[in-house]
Amino acid sequence: MQFSEAEVTRARETVRAFVPPTPQYAWPLLRDRVGVPVWVKHENHTPAGAFKVRGGMTYFDALVRRSPGIRGVISATRGNHGQSVGWAARRFGLQAAIVVPHGNSVEKNAAMRALGVTLLEHGEDFQAAREYATAVAAQRGLHMVPSFHRDVVLGVMTYWLEFFESFAPGEEPAVVYVPIGLGSGFCAAAAARAHSGRRSRLVGVVSAHATTYLDSFRAGRVVEAPVHTQLADGMACRIADQEALEIVLREADDIVAVTDDEVAAAMRILFADTHNVAEGAGAAGLAAVLRDRARAGGGAVGFALTGGNVDSDVFARVLSGGR
Repeated sequence: MQFSEAEVTRARETVRAFVPPTPQYAWPLLRDRVGVPVWVKHENHTPAGAFKVRGGMTYFDALVRRSPGIRGVISATRGNHGQSVGWAARRFGLQAAIVVPHGNSVEKNAAMRALGVTLLEHGEDFQAAREYATAVAAQRGLHMVPSFHRDVVLGVMTYWLEFFESFAPGEEPAVVYVPIGLGSGFCAAAAARAHSGRRSRLVGVVSAHATTYLDSFRAGRVVEAPVHTQLADGMACRIADQEALEIVLREADDIVAVTDDEVAAAMRILFADTHNVAEGAGAAGLAAVLRDRARAGGGAVGFALTGGNVDSDVFARVLSGGR
């Protein structure tokens, strides 16, 4: 997936009007723990607490230019994409409905409602919620906002450009770990790496309890996989997106899977070493760094703390040693 300089410039301007550049640090305690410099891109510091809001802004910017008469949208989410839609719909003056599966994060649901979103509950996982949202869109004449789309990737790409362009050519981390939900984050990292001319190897990270992208990567085609993760809801995808998978197959050095126990440990480490709150998917990159230390060959590594929107009771349980 490639973008012109004009597209990138407009995306930067659209996102920058709402989301200032997020910080990144090579935390000393993480270096001591891992043995190499570990660069963390803090997308938990956006106004929505996660990277997704960037893609919402660029998607809606393009949508209202293409379809100026549009009034209402709908989408499906486990939480962060829904907040992205809510923020962008409010900014562009549109009504938004969001479908979430039953048992979704209580605090993510509350955050979406606070943005004026009409929240609907359906199904037991993201895929069921997405299929229902598509049906409702057709019934009510609403625009269905996809979780993966070129305009979404363009916005998400802005944070990876901030990351890669902060390093002089040749000084970027040897390996960068990118959590994969439906794929916008990984595809954005690949696009930003190409646009910036940096050469970090990209390793996708999935939950060991939601392995569609790992299984599909190994098979070279979309393979559906059950979802059982109790902690990494941002990676709880049952069916890989075909377009995203094609990019993953072309650009990924590898895909690794991390368990809920490893994710919980990474959440505790991030809080102890950096005093940042990470949701499950947000800590997955560090979980992969910790189990994959040899890959960088002694060079620096990087990952995105993609979000910090974890329910209070869940985080308290994790900090006390559970998951």
